[in-house]
Amino acid sequence: MARVDPKAVLEGRIPGRPPIALILGLTVSSLCAVLALALDALTGGAGFWVGAVLAALPIPLLIALVLTLDRLEPEPGRALVFSFMWGAGVAVLGALTLNTLGLLYVTVPIFGETDGHFVSATFGAPVIEEVLKGAVLFGMLWFRRNEIDGFADGLIYAGMVALGFAMMENITYYSRAFEEGGAQQLQTVFILRGLIAPLSHPLFTAMTGLGVAYAATHRRGRIAAPLLGLLAAIVLHGLWNGSTALGIAGLGVVYLLDFCILIALIAVVLVERRGTVRRIEAYLPAYMGTGLVTPQDVAMLRSLPARRAARRWARAVGGAPAARAMTDYQLAATELTLLHKRADRGVADPHWFHTRRDALLGLMGLARQAFLRTPQRPAQAPPWAPHGPSGFLPPPPSGPYTG
Repeated sequence: MARVDPKAVLEGRIPGRPPIALILGLTVSSLCAVLALALDALTGGAGFWVGAVLAALPIPLLIALVLTLDRLEPEPGRALVFSFMWGAGVAVLGALTLNTLGLLYVTVPIFGETDGHFVSATFGAPVIEEVLKGAVLFGMLWFRRNEIDGFADGLIYAGMVALGFAMMENITYYSRAFEEGGAQQLQTVFILRGLIAPLSHPLFTAMTGLGVAYAATHRRGRIAAPLLGLLAAIVLHGLWNGSTALGIAGLGVVYLLDFCILIALIAVVLVERRGTVRRIEAYLPAYMGTGLVTPQDVAMLRSLPARRAARRWARAVGGAPAARAMTDYQLAATELTLLHKRADRGVADPHWFHTRRDALLGLMGLARQAFLRTPQRPAQAPPWAPHGPSGFLPPPPSGPYTG
């Protein structure tokens, strides 16, 4: 019997297939990041190590904040790592090269030393950096469109690539501040970049993420939406960089604008999450006849606390394997809901829809059997089951569960 790889089913990939493109992408991104770090180390002196530590410290917390946006349907870890490394490697090294060339051969010769730096920072750098960061999002739209199920996904990938970029950029800023002004100037720069505005780059690139997400989930606007998103990212980035010439008042206005955008993005995620819950209630009851879904399951799936309670119950009666099976069941049911969302919007190829639906249903059946029939203890009814586990078991699966 064929074994089922839950991760492969959830990620929509061929089980056991070596991700050659991912390996190559991570290799190139890592080499670019190493080269960028080497350049910083050569020019930053002792301040490089101070900058590296300060830039890396808040990253785990910031990544955790970004990942909380999509707790109903977490994105594949390999895609998140690749996005982060693209921002920290390819985007950073590309921006460093192009920005330097622009300063040396375009803005400074035309506008002079002082004005040239201002023009480059306000108009040149935003275009270069947002295009390079957005490239990975456009690549996902072209090659992995089905991985983006909504605005939250676009924001998460945008946040990851931007955090990678910001971390590397902050190393340069912190080491330069330490070398030029010592601890006092370093403290000022760290407060501004690391504490007051750590999400500036993610906010800029979030605009591209929204445009790409719209294009991935709608039939219209597939070209206009990503380009408008990229344009909005460039404008916000340019306003941020240009505000430094306007003093405290200019910075205050831009900070307020970014704060309002942050609130708006959180509202978008919350509204979309409620929409996903409504779709769970609308689509999953159609599968009750299969024995894979019950009214109690629908109630459990629509609530994050109920999902956690179900995983705790599964762990209590069946240990870690049963808890993993419950997690797989919840994720597969959510993916099934999002699959129907795509079909309703006319962006799901019929053949792909049926193939993916059958794979998700198969995983739900195997996972359900795994957490209801566990060898560790006698079968117990889950807290949401009215008649015990026997009425909830799916038909015999076609292959063993390996979750």
